[in-house]
Amino acid sequence: MPKRVVIKIGGNAFENSEEIPGSSSANRDRGPEMGGENGLAGLAKAIKSLAGHEFIVVHGGGAEISRALLAADREPVFVDGLRVTTAEDMDIVERVLSQEINCRIASALSQNGVRCQRLSGKAAGLFTVEPMRRNGREMGFVGRIVRVNPEPVLSLIARGRVPVVSPVSADEQGQAYNVNADSAAAAIAGAAACTDVIYLTDVPGVRAGGRIVSRLSVSEAKDLIAAKTIQGGMIAKMESAFEAVSLGVERIHIGQWHGEKTLDDLLADQASSGTTIHL
Repeated sequence: MPKRVVIKIGGNAFENSEEIPGSSSANRDRGPEMGGENGLAGLAKAIKSLAGHEFIVVHGGGAEISRALLAADREPVFVDGLRVTTAEDMDIVERVLSQEINCRIASALSQNGVRCQRLSGKAAGLFTVEPMRRNGREMGFVGRIVRVNPEPVLSLIARGRVPVVSPVSADEQGQAYNVNADSAAAAIAGAAACTDVIYLTDVPGVRAGGRIVSRLSVSEAKDLIAAKTIQGGMIAKMESAFEAVSLGVERIHIGQWHGEKTLDDLLADQASSGTTIHL
């Protein structure tokens, strides 16, 4: 039976510009860029080379959203790495994620031989959400996933296509919400019975004591959060990793793109960098 894997592409993992104000991590320690044609072409080659695997691609786009908001004279606001989203912001967020970035990634993969299909969390009720609160604070139009209908994704996989998913989702009334892409990746991984989630990001992994930790159990990672060793945007990423593990996903990998062998090395537990979270 094929192994099913979610690849979550972080917004900054494929950014070519300077650090965006309000983004959760600095650009130091960045690996080879995913953003240009070469990066996504390499990802396409990696996907095609891994026979016996089925892939779902979920993407973020925080840096581009921040640029678009700043261009509209709206200052990005974050709480624990999650973007506070107003009604006015939501139109921009949906345009950037579900149209611009989603189209760019799907087009690049298609042009390099991967049969894929664009969709968002709103498609056929893939994700149903409710408003999120964080540390007692209203987050506006930020959604927490309460139900997953994996059928839109599973039907595409059955037809030999790679779903390319924007995390923008809707509530029961059809109101669009901004959903953290890490959380969306974890939710679909659990519902689609995936073995692995790979977070491709702009940082080399989870840092503790001045080094990158190669493997962490959920309990060890929670201890690092409690000790404030893990902070900022990495907290949201770790929480999504915990959720994925609780839903039956065996391993969550966090790290940078290092060329076409990245996926193969991670899935074979032979990666020389990055962090793997497990039960």
